Formats: sequence, C-alpha cells, structure tokens
Amino acid sequence: MRAEEPVPSLVAAAPEHPETLLCKICGADARLVGSKQGRYRRQPFYLYQCRSCGFAFIGNPWLDYQEIYSQAYYRGEGADPLVDYVFELEHPKATVRQYEWRGIVQAVRSLVPVGPKTRWLDFGCGNGGLVRHCRSNAGCSIWGYEHGWIRDVAAKSGIPFLNDEELESAKNSFDIVTAIEVLEHLQNPLEQLKQIRSLLRPGGLFFFTTGNLAPQRERPLSWSYLVPEIHISFYEPKTLEKALQETGFRAAFHDFTPGFEDIIRFKILKSLQFRRKSAWQALLPWGMLTRMADRRFGVTGHPVGWAG
Repeated sequence: MRAEEPVPSLVAAAPEHPETLLCKICGADARLVGSKQGRYRRQPFYLYQCRSCGFAFIGNPWLDYQEIYSQAYYRGEGADPLVDYVFELEHPKATVRQYEWRGIVQAVRSLVPVGPKTRWLDFGCGNGGLVRHCRSNAGCSIWGYEHGWIRDVAAKSGIPFLNDEELESAKNSFDIVTAIEVLEHLQNPLEQLKQIRSLLRPGGLFFFTTGNLAPQRERPLSWSYLVPEIHISFYEPKTLEKALQETGFRAAFHDFTPGFEDIIRFKILKSLQFRRKSAWQALLPWGMLTRMADRRFGVTGHPVGWAG
C-alpha cells in the first residue's frame, strides 16, 4: 500500500521469455505483460498475467531462498525495506504490528469460536509474532511454521514452531490455519493450498491476507506491491476463489469484517514507514481512513477458505 510508482516501460518478449506461459491456477494462456527491474537484485523480472482467472506471476523468479530470506531480509536490509522482523521480535509491545495481530484475532473470532481447545497453525509465520500474541491473548493452542533465517532466532525466545516432520504428522488436526502475506511468495500456490487443506479438520478455517490484483489489473507493473524479488504470485478475488475450490476448500466472501480496521491500520502505518506505536496514532479517524484504503486497494476483497 505504498504510493504508486511511475509505470515501467513494457518490453518485447525475449527468446527466453516467451509471449505466453501456462497459468498455474487454471491452465489457460498467461500473456507476457512486461518487465520490472528489481531494486535489490538488479535484473529484469518478467510478469505474466492470465485474463481467464486473473492470476499473475513472475515467469523468471529468483529462487535462491537461503539468500532471499537471509538475516538481511528480516532486518529490512533486503528486498523489502519496509519489513523489520528483528525489531518486531525484540519489541513486540512497541511495534505497529500489534495492530495487525490484534485485527487478525478479531477477524478470525468473528468467523469461528476460539478457545482452549482450538488448534491454530500460522503457516509462513515469519518471526512468530502472531503466534506469541495469540498465546498471550487468544487463549488457544497455536504453533508457527517457517523456514527463513528468523525461525531459529525466534524459537530461542520460546515461540513454538513445527518442523517438516511434525507438520506431516499433524494432518487433519487444526481448526484454523492462517497465512498472513504468504501467498504472494509462493511459486506454485496450488501445491501449498493443498498442503494447508490437508492440515485442517473438516469445517476448519483458512484465513489469509495477500495483495489484491483486481484494482491494478490494467497496470500491474506500476503496483508498488510488486516487489519482484520476493512477491512472485498475484491474485484477484476470483483467482483465489478458483484456487481454493481446486484444492478442497469452499470459498466464502465477507465484507469489512471486525478486525480489518486494525489490519489495514497496520498496513497504512507500515507503508508510511512507522515502526513504533505512539499516542498520536489513536487520534486519527481510523474507521474512515481504513475504509477509504479498502475501497482503493480491495484489502477485504479476497475470500476465506472453509475445509470441505
């Protein structure tokens, strides 16, 4: 939700970047839109867009995950300068991320009961901040799952993580799975959605956030959310509706549910590069500001998934 940048110039298809690739969601032709130069890794990244289901993706993604999700990334010195997961881990009560954590809990509670018997997994949990917040404030059992550098650092502070073997043995055991700003990082979204579905009990909730491509459909290369070194998959609501249905979910749309005011408040403050909570923030008319932002960016436009 940063201010929009000038529209990058489109490029003709190079031989190694064909005019079309198959869409990873619906299998239709996805056409080459153009390229965007990476800021961190100085190379062109080629964007393809499917007009059938709305999915867009980087055709030549950078996949050196150890380098991408290094210590520098989690300190805000990598591909996304707006993140600082180390600060959030060390100062959980001071970070503006508190708004997002609080909003997610409220949004999830508006959809399902959350109590001592609830089993919750935060998939792609980063520094585990939501896990720690929920363990203190939501009264449920919750674990995180993460592969990046920050995982071992966060685990030393007592945040519980599941490894791959534990995740494999936890199939059909969770009532809730969240994936907060995760889906845009995935090269093959259907594979991860199938995995998430396998972890949920029938009737379980999959709640996620990711950028909404629909308002940017005609000019995706100018979208500031398109950080091509790390954000490589982009969705319209209809894209995710189809993807969820293809992977064993029932997709359900909701309006501006409780909790989204805080979720969007965090996004606004993050985009303005505020890291710390402060008294003046409470004085702003967040109800009006967040609804205006939602109309512009469609934050609440995506569905949730219910395990069939």
